[in-house]
Amino acid sequence: MGTPYEQDVVAWAREQAALLRAGKLTAIDIEHIAEEIEDVGKSEQRELASRMSVLLAHLLKWQVQPERRGASWRTTLRIQRTAIERRLNKTPSMKPMLSDEDWISDMWGDARQQAANETGISVAVLPETCPWPMAQVLDPEFYPD
Repeated sequence: MGTPYEQDVVAWAREQAALLRAGKLTAIDIEHIAEEIEDVGKSEQRELASRMSVLLAHLLKWQVQPERRGASWRTTLRIQRTAIERRLNKTPSMKPMLSDEDWISDMWGDARQQAANETGISVAVLPETCPWPMAQVLDPEFYPD
């Protein structure tokens, strides 16, 4: 076998791809290939979660600090919504996450903490649950009052 997975994952990946293309299926590292494939999905989910947390935090800041609203917050909201839409279009299997109450609760918790850290407002006074449906959160025209 070539380069061990644990030694150099990039060299290992190239070698595994070459083996697959050559049809040398008995020589491939099945277990590590399966792990890498699963990690691709996890990476996509982490990116969606990160972008959603940022979006929710900025919507929350928009709501609780109207005097600080500005072009940079609007830009962040637009960028996050566009990136989320692009991610969901490329990986539609993640769309059900937007209706998963546990997932939304996790994103909201992260967003709440981020908003509290960035505004100086106590997390205790921020809404415990997301006050907006996900369709509204993703709507490019939506800005909470």
